[in-house]
Amino acid sequence: MSVDLEASSKLELESPSDGVPSPHKEETSSELKLDAHGLPLVPQPSSDPSDPLNFPQWLKIAILLQTSFLAGLGPLDQAVINPAYVPLAAHFHKTTVVASYQTTIAIAFVGVGAFLWVPLANTYGRRPVLLFTSLLAAASSISSGQAQTWSQLIGTRVLNGIATASFFTVGAGMVSDTFFLHERGRAMGVFIVFLTNSAHYVNYRWCYYLPAILDLTLFFMMLFCLPETLYVRGSTPVVTSRPILRRMGLWNLRPAEKHLKMSDFFNPFIMFTYPTVLLSAFYYSIAFGFSSILPAVTSATLFRLKHKFTTSQTGLALGFGTLIGSTLGELLGGIVIDRTMRLSRKGKEGGEAVPEVRLSGIWVGVIILPIGLLIWGFCWEYNTHWSGPTLGFTIMCFALQIISTVLYSYCADSYRPQTPEVAQVFNFGLQTFGMTFGFWSIPMGNKIGFQFMGLTLALLSLVSFIPVVFLMYKGEAIRKKMGAPSFNSKL
Repeated sequence: MSVDLEASSKLELESPSDGVPSPHKEETSSELKLDAHGLPLVPQPSSDPSDPLNFPQWLKIAILLQTSFLAGLGPLDQAVINPAYVPLAAHFHKTTVVASYQTTIAIAFVGVGAFLWVPLANTYGRRPVLLFTSLLAAASSISSGQAQTWSQLIGTRVLNGIATASFFTVGAGMVSDTFFLHERGRAMGVFIVFLTNSAHYVNYRWCYYLPAILDLTLFFMMLFCLPETLYVRGSTPVVTSRPILRRMGLWNLRPAEKHLKMSDFFNPFIMFTYPTVLLSAFYYSIAFGFSSILPAVTSATLFRLKHKFTTSQTGLALGFGTLIGSTLGELLGGIVIDRTMRLSRKGKEGGEAVPEVRLSGIWVGVIILPIGLLIWGFCWEYNTHWSGPTLGFTIMCFALQIISTVLYSYCADSYRPQTPEVAQVFNFGLQTFGMTFGFWSIPMGNKIGFQFMGLTLALLSLVSFIPVVFLMYKGEAIRKKMGAPSFNSKL
């Protein structure tokens, strides 16, 4: 089955503007390559066997699982200590609120660190950057567990935040490198499941040692199992009988066309100027903050005061809620938005892909997020059974999974070659907003009542969604007017 080449101009997610060719155009042959449903593959893979789009499906899944586990280790490195604030505070002679600041510091530097790692990964490769940062994350976590003074602990948490910043951004780029449009929603959903999950159930020193062990485990796994996915479209293929094995090296994989420039470190700031990315990141940051960071930084204090929970009990309650909520959310979110995109493309000539179709799958998450916040707030205020607030943040995590999958997929579809920079904008917004929760969440609930706090945050979550509604109606026109970014256009 073949499709007229005139349809190929409709395959790209960015249309040409003012006669300027879209940088999203891929290499085409006399016949377009189609997916299992008879729709043209987006992007079109090259004939190069080392092109990540041509990797066998089992290898793509292996890459997805490794980068997803790594993404999950980011929040784990920063937040696994949250249920152990009480023994941590006692050891360093601080209040539990002050003890939470070491998590806040780590979160803040996650937002900063990505500005270093993404340009390096786009030039020298995703693989060496992830290997180096996983070692740095492990070393800084071990040092946190060994810290004897509060200043030593804060310093090691800064290093840990900088190191784990790559897990959020470079990993998202590898997912985009290897999966086609019709697979991307589900793949991004798996990535987000791990991003929103973390374990919380050990004493305070092992809260640092555990992620260090996992960081090292992932390092050795990636060393032997994670191939490089950085690939310049249209480049001359390297003649080799083992294209995938060659991509397991640590050097000499930098594309000849890529050279690190000072301007590369400012590319993420360019993505802030694109409304598609900025408005999506704005709502994502608020939804993630309310659904994930808020329960994480408040549960240790609230479960101890209201239910006399130990660190292990708090960790199990948090782990249960996030695991159930995010897993169920992925089962609904990723599959539904990929199916929605496929049905939309079938109804259009040449299988034209319009990213805004993804946004139609966000409504369930938007509606139930404030419901979860209300349950969470009222249950804390009126001292219900511990399962009450746990149900609240389970619902919030379910909503967050849908929201995150939709917004990540939408922006990756809109600007696929710039996916790491897009993830960097998301990450910066999340970490900047998230770092504030340790300062105001418990004091706010104590002052106005947790029921009114839940109501206030529920209303804010609805108001902050208005810009996404704007993108539903005007997003396509805005993208066409602004065109696509010129940097990394061949990735």
